[in-house]
Amino acid sequence: MKEAIVSAGPKVKIIDSEIPRPNDDQVVIKVVVSGSNPKDWKGPEWLGSELNQGDDIAGTIASVGQNVTEFKVGDRVAAFHEMRTPGGSYAEYAVAWAHTTFHIPQKTTYEEAAAIPLAAMTAAIGLYVRLGLPEPWKPGEKDIPLLIYGGSSAVGAYTIQFAQRSQIHPQIVVAGGGASYVEQLIDRSKGDTIVDYRQGDEATVQGIKDALKGRTLEYAYDAVSEKGSFENISKALAPNGHITLVLSRGDYSAIPSTIHKTTTMVGSSHGEDKDFAFTLFRYIGKGLQDGWFKPQPHEVQKGGLEGVQGALQKLKDGKASAIKYVFRIADTPGVQA
Repeated sequence: MKEAIVSAGPKVKIIDSEIPRPNDDQVVIKVVVSGSNPKDWKGPEWLGSELNQGDDIAGTIASVGQNVTEFKVGDRVAAFHEMRTPGGSYAEYAVAWAHTTFHIPQKTTYEEAAAIPLAAMTAAIGLYVRLGLPEPWKPGEKDIPLLIYGGSSAVGAYTIQFAQRSQIHPQIVVAGGGASYVEQLIDRSKGDTIVDYRQGDEATVQGIKDALKGRTLEYAYDAVSEKGSFENISKALAPNGHITLVLSRGDYSAIPSTIHKTTTMVGSSHGEDKDFAFTLFRYIGKGLQDGWFKPQPHEVQKGGLEGVQGALQKLKDGKASAIKYVFRIADTPGVQA
């Protein structure tokens, strides 16, 4: 099979590899569309690794391990591949654990599904496990102001959607060029609002405080975690508030010591948050069918796997706003549909 290997730069080379086999608790998926994430260029640059970095899978079940009963060959699924392990999504076939694989409804395209797994689970773990806010099947019954910084990013947008489902309001969403997309996700009748960070740091902080209308801000989801985001959040957050951040290598020393800070790492869905991930991925599948959960807008890159390098460069350059770059594997030269 064809497989894309990512190294620092980002640089991508297409190689021929053996089709992977699942262990007892895994599935192998024939990848129709792969998604991409900023970590796909950051990993090789930070760790010096050369690996198939793709983790967002959408396709059909090709084979299953002997302990897997939920899926059968031919099922339409999306899945989150375990990061930094063989069998990633930048290939004709990929491996996923059964608990991070979920059925997708017929009305959801593979392109839409490929924009979901990693970012949506990052949003969910941060909101429910790290911040401890009401889960969507037991929504909140009182006002809980929530600051979401980076609302047009995939993680930010999915955080908004989950918070809407959990009836967490008012949502104060910091966004820039993607504000028009964020506007479609929030509910202004519940007090939700958007603060434009392009006004500068001082105006952003003041905008957050104005939006609170005298309420105390105790929870913040920083989906950016760089470029001044958490410094601005700290100036609006209650002294004993809680912020969760998404970059493991960030220097967060500027956050006051009285503020409770956690880091949301989606890799925990293959570790201590395994049961939570199992539940939430299936809830996402139901949300797609019921219509309340919307995939992040996507843009198909030309050339299948040959488009990976250009897309990762665009992610590195910060050109993606309110968009996910996805790749149709069959568009790769040398791949037979």
